[in-house]
Amino acid sequence: MKWFAIIAVLILTLGGFAWWFFSRPGPKQLDMVNNVVPGDSNAKLLVQDQIYDEALGLGLNIWAPDDAQTKPLPVVVFIYGGGWRDGDKDQYAFAGRALANRGFIVVLPNYRLYPKTRFPGFLEDSAKAVAWVDDNIAKFGGDTSRIFLSGQSAGAYNVMMLALDPQWLGREGKSPDLIRGVAALAGPYDFYPFDSDTTKQSFGDYPAPEMTQPVNFVRAGAPPLWLSSGTEDTQVKPRNSKTLRDRITAAGGHAEYVEYPGVDHLEIMMAVAKPFRYKAPVLDDMVAFFQRYE
Repeated sequence: MKWFAIIAVLILTLGGFAWWFFSRPGPKQLDMVNNVVPGDSNAKLLVQDQIYDEALGLGLNIWAPDDAQTKPLPVVVFIYGGGWRDGDKDQYAFAGRALANRGFIVVLPNYRLYPKTRFPGFLEDSAKAVAWVDDNIAKFGGDTSRIFLSGQSAGAYNVMMLALDPQWLGREGKSPDLIRGVAALAGPYDFYPFDSDTTKQSFGDYPAPEMTQPVNFVRAGAPPLWLSSGTEDTQVKPRNSKTLRDRITAAGGHAEYVEYPGVDHLEIMMAVAKPFRYKAPVLDDMVAFFQRYE
């Protein structure tokens, strides 16, 4: 009977852990798995919950290389995805750790989500976060002349609008010229008319829908763009990135596009985490892009 009791306790313990683990948001599960896999050791959480908007109580985390630095480092502001209704900076620590391990100061800001806000609230928050970085990141070892933006899905949309439409950073007294380049994963850039619950919720009430679409703001002077998608992405189809690349290059700007065979909408972000980098060289390609424009 003693062994039966021990086995029963083990089953209950494992079952409880499994229930707890799978009740976490998907990105948090990914971060937890990432943390038990060796690697990315040259990274540390430098600052947690730094407030960048006192009125709204919005904060950010800063990741940095763990070894001592003798000169300012390039900066990546990473905006997470989640359909403008889900996500949190703490769930994406794996992205901060991955890029910090490669020699970047990484900033992960929160922003308001639906139903607390709709377009353009999440862009206003993202612009405030980037403005804060430009004003303050030098105190944390960052080089303000080398600020890059990155994001996935809805986060890729946010950073792309900041790079292409000058009004958002302009409201914060800044210019898109402060952006050295943008690395965007599986972003929606040409999605009107709004035909999903997500886009209807976050954009459907806006009276000028053409102002919500990144493809309508292409310009020759935009920061260099690195656009990526997976061939199996049915949630945000690769057409979005291809169309934006074509329009930017036609306008005289610089945009490159990378497509990953067999990768879907979630896997392109998973490939940044240590256990799943075999799926596609997303992290290596992003870092190579940043290094070309440092």
